[in-house]
Amino acid sequence: MTESLPPAAARRSFARTHHGDTFEDPYEWLRAKDDDEVRAHLEAENAYTEARTAHLAGLREHVFEEIKARTLETDLSVPTRRGQWWYYGRTQEGKQYGIQCRAPLASADDWTPPALVPGDPVPGEQVLLDGNEEADGQEFFSLGSFEVSTDGTLLLYGVDLEGDERYTVRLRDLVTGETLPDVIENTFAGATLSPDGRFVVYTTVDEAWRPDTVWLHEIGTPTASDTRLFHEPDERYWVGAGFTRSDRYLVIGLGSSVTSEEWLLDASDLRGQPRVVWPRVEGVEYDSSHAVVDGQDVLYILHNDGALDFELVRVAASDPSGPRETALAHEPGRRLLGASTFRDWGVVAYRRDGLARIGLLDYAASAVREIGFEEPLYSAGTAGNPEWAPPLLRLGYGSFVTPSTVYDYDVATGDLLLRKQQPVLGGYDRADYAQQRVWATAADGTQVPVSLVWKRSFGEPSASPRPVHLYGYGSYEHSIEPAFSVARLSELDRGVVFAVAHVRGGGEMGRQWYEDGKLLAKRNTFTDFVDAARHLIARGYTTPAQLVAEGGSAGGLLMGAVANLAPELFAGVLADVPFVDALTTILDPSLPLTVIEWDEWGDPLHDADVYAYMKSYSPYENVREGVAYPRILAVTSFNDTRVLYVEPAKWVARLREVGADALLKCEMVAGHGGVSGRYDSWRERAFELAWLFDVLGVAD
Repeated sequence: MTESLPPAAARRSFARTHHGDTFEDPYEWLRAKDDDEVRAHLEAENAYTEARTAHLAGLREHVFEEIKARTLETDLSVPTRRGQWWYYGRTQEGKQYGIQCRAPLASADDWTPPALVPGDPVPGEQVLLDGNEEADGQEFFSLGSFEVSTDGTLLLYGVDLEGDERYTVRLRDLVTGETLPDVIENTFAGATLSPDGRFVVYTTVDEAWRPDTVWLHEIGTPTASDTRLFHEPDERYWVGAGFTRSDRYLVIGLGSSVTSEEWLLDASDLRGQPRVVWPRVEGVEYDSSHAVVDGQDVLYILHNDGALDFELVRVAASDPSGPRETALAHEPGRRLLGASTFRDWGVVAYRRDGLARIGLLDYAASAVREIGFEEPLYSAGTAGNPEWAPPLLRLGYGSFVTPSTVYDYDVATGDLLLRKQQPVLGGYDRADYAQQRVWATAADGTQVPVSLVWKRSFGEPSASPRPVHLYGYGSYEHSIEPAFSVARLSELDRGVVFAVAHVRGGGEMGRQWYEDGKLLAKRNTFTDFVDAARHLIARGYTTPAQLVAEGGSAGGLLMGAVANLAPELFAGVLADVPFVDALTTILDPSLPLTVIEWDEWGDPLHDADVYAYMKSYSPYENVREGVAYPRILAVTSFNDTRVLYVEPAKWVARLREVGADALLKCEMVAGHGGVSGRYDSWRERAFELAWLFDVLGVAD
């Protein structure tokens, strides 16, 4: 192999036949993860990519140093109160992982978090878990569960050292510092302690990586004697469990993409019989939150039964299927996202006009008081509110130009109390940057929002064509929020305009926006992105030679689809952990998450129309001969359990057949989220940005 000769994956006969249609798939053999030849091929791909990008080594290092120089490496989070302690995290210069700590309250009525100064000692500090010590000698480290008991004496934590999202749970006595003998292996993320500290509640997955079973472990007993609290046999449903903020109930929740169901267990009787909140009804989603109103246990239930954008009702906790009292009626265009309950008031999260919003719920009046912010584009949400009866509500806020900000909202006065804003070193001034939302017209007349952010010194982006980095996702009703990024400054400061196409299939414009970009309407996601690109070109923001597209996971499917649909519009396509062999995956129920995904994409295994529709857009099947593809970089991880490495590996091999300049970079020790350490993740992003700058012609 030389720099000019990429690895050539062998073509081996393999045919897939469904609904009378046969597809020849010569690269399916790359799925054999344990085959030495497969690993050798991936290593060869990495070597080729490194050789092809060797000229960018200096630029990569420069971008990495820029990210590092803008980051306060030794820093602390804003402390969160729980029980008699303030809990916070700290980072230290030169160390990859965070350190979880706590310090005692000054008094029982102490609700003002201490103002911690990086580098200064914290009176009474206790280190709970040092991720650097836990990761010592490991190539990968991820924390999937972390919780301290209500009385503050016991720590639960779950660790993944492979990247496959299987976590080993351990317990530590915070009084003696000793690690308990209890070890619970192969759990899913989110294990939790019972309010009395006697039990661990955790979930496990089936062979398709679906969380399907909830278990109860009594601390100090063998795991072999753990009690199975709940099992869900239907392969379309994920299962999870957690305690209400009030510590009154354990809620076992299960859901598919379109249907959900909850079961309650009294937290004081965890070996009892769970009782259903509302029996599942196909197409009805709901979730509940416990409150006490006028001395009565009630559940606030957010649901979409006859309410496309959801409504909020209140029912008696003793009889959830009984009479419903409307707390917030369905309002088209206001997509209710969630409700959280506290002792004296509730919080409602919702979307309106494409932005996430937060409101305080008055239990007596069933009315919402919205918390207002001044920027035209922003993201806001609640964060770190474990207490049942706080006077303050912790909020997270940010925008494309405003660094991540932590506020406490005084419920009594309505004041926003600034606790911290993410430091950005090197003289960052948000006034030097601008953000804007424009609207692109899709082929069917739909107005698609496109967010832009740029550095003002380069002029208005519509004044003359500029390099543009266009990002998209558009699946699972997931919204791409206006959020700040330190790494993105390396783009903006080089004159690149960063843009987000909020395409259908996401949740930015409400539930119908999602419905119009899934199942047999999925192509709208792809054509919206293409139309957004065309809009930016037609309005003079950019040119095809100055436009790079990026998306990851399901957004990687978007990248593969638009590369086939409109390759002439893009100079480059960056696809992170891309779902580009979608039809092969969704046809195989034995693969991770396949059956769950049928509600999102359709069931091509049993429905010929769905099969034909998916085959019409799945990127791998639709790579075309005689097409001048843009430059393509696909990034994946060998241990990814959500989008298997084989998808981009096959896609790149097929692209090379038709002459595309396609590179594959496979992290050999990582999962769906990529590398785990912060410095490693910065280097990973620097690699991608250097490639992007090279494509755009803005390299140093």
